[in-house]
Amino acid sequence: MIRRAVLGIAVCCLVASGGACTSRKQAADMPPSPKCELSVYPQLDVGDPVQVTFQLINPTAQRLFVLDWHTPLEGLLSNCLVVTRDGVEIPYQGPMLKRGDPEPSDYAVLDPGVTSERTIEAHLAYDFSKPGTYRIAFRGPLMDVITQQAEVPRPLAQHREVPMQCQAVETKISSP
Repeated sequence: MIRRAVLGIAVCCLVASGGACTSRKQAADMPPSPKCELSVYPQLDVGDPVQVTFQLINPTAQRLFVLDWHTPLEGLLSNCLVVTRDGVEIPYQGPMLKRGDPEPSDYAVLDPGVTSERTIEAHLAYDFSKPGTYRIAFRGPLMDVITQQAEVPRPLAQHREVPMQCQAVETKISSP
């Protein structure tokens, strides 16, 4: 009876340690993750342009090549933001692209400590025409992050998504 218990514990330990090794290997295979920040004017009037600034920051010691698709870095060419008004999601009304493999120019190059920034006119793709409190968040993830320039561009089938969350920002839009 004791042997079975010891054997069961040993098997559990082997399984658990194998799983831990797999997790470590997967973590080691993940490219370094940049950080991001959003900003918007906190008070606007109905009809004002809603300009959202997106920053992608490389806090690592490595050069990063980040595919800018589905991020504000490429402009508003996808539903890359989650916009809500008073808790209700606002649908995206901008262009949607069907894409093949990326080109080298589709990757933002972030040297260590460097920030890539773009301000977009969010009102061109989301309806900000009613008064209320609007919450804006980056939808994420990043579609592909590479640390070796020789691998840029990587075909779609080889992309490695990197989770990315930015702190959401809010703006209050009032009647003029």
